[in-house]
Amino acid sequence: MRDEESRRPPGPPGHWLRGNSPAYEADRIGFLRRCHREYGDVFSFDEQTVCVVDPDLAHEVLTRTGSGFLTELPPFDARPDLDGAAAQAHAWMSARRTVWPGLNHTAAAAHDGRIVQILDTIVGPAAGHEIDVLAMTHRFTAEAVTDYCFGPGPSEIPGLLRENADAVERFAAGSHRLPAFIPRRRDRRFFRVHRRTVDTLTRIVGARRAEGAGTPPADLLDQLLDADPRLPDRTVVSTLRGVLLGGHGVPAAALASIVRELALRPGLAAELRDEAGGTAGGCAPPPARLRLAEAVVREVLRLYPPAWLMTRTARTAQPLARWSLRPGDEVLLPAYLIHRDPRWWRRPDDFDPGRWLAGRPARGTTYLPFGAGPRVCLGAALAMRQLSLATSRLAQRYTITSSNATSAVPKPGGRLAPDGLRARLQPVVPHATATS
Repeated sequence: MRDEESRRPPGPPGHWLRGNSPAYEADRIGFLRRCHREYGDVFSFDEQTVCVVDPDLAHEVLTRTGSGFLTELPPFDARPDLDGAAAQAHAWMSARRTVWPGLNHTAAAAHDGRIVQILDTIVGPAAGHEIDVLAMTHRFTAEAVTDYCFGPGPSEIPGLLRENADAVERFAAGSHRLPAFIPRRRDRRFFRVHRRTVDTLTRIVGARRAEGAGTPPADLLDQLLDADPRLPDRTVVSTLRGVLLGGHGVPAAALASIVRELALRPGLAAELRDEAGGTAGGCAPPPARLRLAEAVVREVLRLYPPAWLMTRTARTAQPLARWSLRPGDEVLLPAYLIHRDPRWWRRPDDFDPGRWLAGRPARGTTYLPFGAGPRVCLGAALAMRQLSLATSRLAQRYTITSSNATSAVPKPGGRLAPDGLRARLQPVVPHATATS
């Protein structure tokens, strides 16, 4: 018993049958904060799960992903195949090296104009009306990442992305797990959406392969098909699916939090409008000029990281500081707590974009909105450009008000996003045509 106790970090004992799940479900962030205060930077959530709030140790776990740790495993798999997951991770890392040139800063810059056009097309018809903000941002990011991957079509992908997000969100609604052999509606729905997504992408890839990639490559799919050595269609499909899903949910949640901040801070919106040129009908400036917009994005990602709680699974027996993990043990990495720790951040709960204008406000291991290590978010550069441009464009063209911005605080689920936020985007009257 003493060996077992020394092997595991301390943690709350929980209910004799249900463990800590009820307390966690009642207030996820509050529960983790209380445990952090009582048990320190590393504590046990249950006998198979450890939570790490130490930024250097969290960074070490992320850096060892692919060797000692695996990324999030299927939520319906009660007995995961760790060797199979490791083989898939190895294949994905090979694909990442191929796809990286299509998602770096240079490639993302070529898509700036399309991002602004898509945003204008989606927001324009709703201007002046109260809207569901998260629904709007999901639609925008779905259209934007689809366009990035495939060009102006195909039209069915944005709808599939929304279905995927809905299916995955069901798993985030609770932490209770039933045996894998018990059929559940959420599992069946997940599999149906997954199969339909893979089938659709397979058809699109096959059709593009038959007609030939553009010269030079016009979009991400062209680049994948142009790879040398040739990538199997199955690898192209899985890579596209990862980019599409990653480029949809996280930016949508972040942009919804940005809209909330602009509604709460009209003075900040006015500063952003000045930075963009102050002309509602004008062109969007290049991101290099949008220092304040980028700072707003970085600060929102600090305070409200969509991927607020990352998970890694020990592939083999692993050391974790002075403790040890067994194969299959999970490590929770709460970026939300690390980003708000007063040991690393001045006034950590204050929204202050200015902290980013003077340089890096804290050491790198304490800022993890896109993860870190070999599995850092592949689309981080694209997401930052997309969010900076969208932030600037919204402030440039609209006055944003909200009847519930104060109460619609970001809610931790699958992604951290404002719960039920509604807003009205009123077009700004261009100075040249304004009347008294």
